[in-house]
Amino acid sequence: MNEKIGVVLLNLGGPDSLDAVEPFLFNLFNDPEIINFPLSFLFRKRLAKLISSRRAPSIQEQYKKIGGKSPIVELTKKQAALLEENLREKGFDANVYIAMRYWKPFTEEAIERIEKDGVKKIVLLPLYPQFSKATTGSSFKEWERLIAAKAKLKGIETARVEHYHLFEPYLDALIERINQCFERFPAGERDDVYILFSAHGTPMKLVREGDPYSGQICETVSAVKERGGWKNEHTLCFQSKVGPQKWLTPATPDVVEELAAKGVKRMLVVPVAFVSDHLETLFELGHEYARLAKEKGVEQYEVMEGLNDSELFAESLAQLVLQKI
Repeated sequence: MNEKIGVVLLNLGGPDSLDAVEPFLFNLFNDPEIINFPLSFLFRKRLAKLISSRRAPSIQEQYKKIGGKSPIVELTKKQAALLEENLREKGFDANVYIAMRYWKPFTEEAIERIEKDGVKKIVLLPLYPQFSKATTGSSFKEWERLIAAKAKLKGIETARVEHYHLFEPYLDALIERINQCFERFPAGERDDVYILFSAHGTPMKLVREGDPYSGQICETVSAVKERGGWKNEHTLCFQSKVGPQKWLTPATPDVVEELAAKGVKRMLVVPVAFVSDHLETLFELGHEYARLAKEKGVEQYEVMEGLNDSELFAESLAQLVLQKI
């Protein structure tokens, strides 16, 4: 194809330094899709400022444990480069852009580059396999808000990938990573390894409002388990609860404790809702829950590496783009 295609990878983003933690948190909690209750628009900004200033010191300590910043931007850049190379090898004149929701590079930067590059078709591709209004929905709304003032881009054909939680090439990339993690366990003990699929939780309020995320997570886990062919016992659990609201259960740390109390000695943790490593995988799963597991008597606790620079994952993203163009 001779038409220039712009693929926009939509992702959460993460602080690129310890000083960026508080403004990153402010942007997160100032999002109407995150703080949303009756009349919240009247004081959302003040509430976001209060939450971010109070949480920043403890979150900074967590980032110190994983190198002082989030690796999500570097990993997303690698995914973008692999995808761009893949599409060009398939004969497409394609540029891949990164649009982070809460920290640099922001969506504005992607739009500015698209304007300069003379793109003729756009594909919005979230790095959230499962759809939630708090992730994919928020990124789409931010795109719409910013594009409204860009007369030049408003007329460009734009396709959206809403979700790909059951897309077989994506599932295969996830299965490859799980199998790689299994290799860390002694060959004779692998049948006894318990698989914990850990997904980022959401408030139950979203579920009651019809948000499809939790159902799609369940579908991904079932499809991966069946397609992977493992006979191991498994559980789906949820992590990263914030605030007093009721969230999806069971909570990952509770499951770790319960399984340890039942005598489970080997655990393989699959961060099933994430496509790149960041604070929730490297610190929460890799440090906090790993320490808990050891304290409770688990002998081997392993966390699967994120899809990160997986070539299978890059190929799955390319196939999603091809479906849209």
